Order: sequence, then structure tokens, then C-alpha cells
Amino acid sequence: MSKKPQTKRRRPGLQWAAFLAPVLAIAGIIIAAGALSGSDEEPTAADDVALDFTLTDTDGGTVRLAEILEERDALLYFSMGVGCDGCFLQIPEIAAELDNRGIEFLPIMVDRADWLAAEAERLQVGMPIVVDFDRTVSEAYGMVGQHGHGDRPSHSFALVRQSGELAWVRHYVEMFVPSEQFFAEMPG
Repeated sequence: MSKKPQTKRRRPGLQWAAFLAPVLAIAGIIIAAGALSGSDEEPTAADDVALDFTLTDTDGGTVRLAEILEERDALLYFSMGVGCDGCFLQIPEIAAELDNRGIEFLPIMVDRADWLAAEAERLQVGMPIVVDFDRTVSEAYGMVGQHGHGDRPSHSFALVRQSGELAWVRHYVEMFVPSEQFFAEMPG
């Protein structure tokens, strides 16, 4: 009597688990990325007061946040800087409307002033850029290291009220946000 060779029986549960594990892992990554991407972050209790700072700008002027807040609210815009055309083009995209709303706009970048001025001129950005070359202000506001940019800001905003309240913080994955989208998300 000859024996039939035995075939291995596959367990249906293990087959499904082997198939679903990578699918679930990818879905988890997509969900996590969506949660982090452009997320609205409410300032924490420790962060609800804006840090005052004094920096220079690409025109050689001095910018002090406390002096600006004596007159109006301020929107701080921390971005990558040189090498990111979208970061520079964001400035004229929203500057006029911010001025119409009575909000001082402060684009802050971490490159050398002469590099920033050259890029602003090349891209026809008509306002000075605030220079945070040593990243002190960018780090104090928690803007360095967002979305994989370990040594510089990504594309982040902080709205500071005249009272000094840090009212809104937003980190975008995109390096350019159309004005309609931006103003729909920014509190009035």
C-alpha cells in the first residue's frame, strides 16, 4: 500500500494576517501623516504667551516684537528660506490681506541676510525678511524640526495678539499655501 504525499495545510487565518499586516501598517502611516500634516496645534499653557525678540532684517533694520504688538497683532512666518521658492512666494501671496486686516507680517528665515536678500530680489519679494541666523527664535517657538526639517523651520505660522497671547500655530507640509486656504484656516 503506497502512501499519498501529504501536503501542508495552510491556515486561512495566518494567510489573512500575513496579507493584512502590511496593509494595516501602510494605512496607519497614512493616517498618522494626515494627522500631522498641516495640523492645527493649540498652544499649550506654557506656550500661550509669545516670546519677545529683537532681530535684524534684510534691510538692516531692527525688528522687536514687543514694539509691533504695541500697535497691532503680528503673524510670524517661519520658513525654510533659501532653496525654497514657494517659501518666498508665500510672502506676497498673503502680505496685502494681512495688512488689510491690521496684522503685521514678519517672515522669519534662518539663512544669512545677504542670501535671503538675493533670493527675495530674484523672486521679486518686496518686503524685508527677518533674519534668525542662529535659530534662537525659531527654536524657542518650536518651529525647527517640523515635517522632517531637522535644522530649520518648514512652513509654519504663529499668530500673536497684541496682548502677547500666542493665539494660533500652524505647521504646513506644503511649501506654499494659497491665500484662500490660508485665510480660511487662520482665525480672524
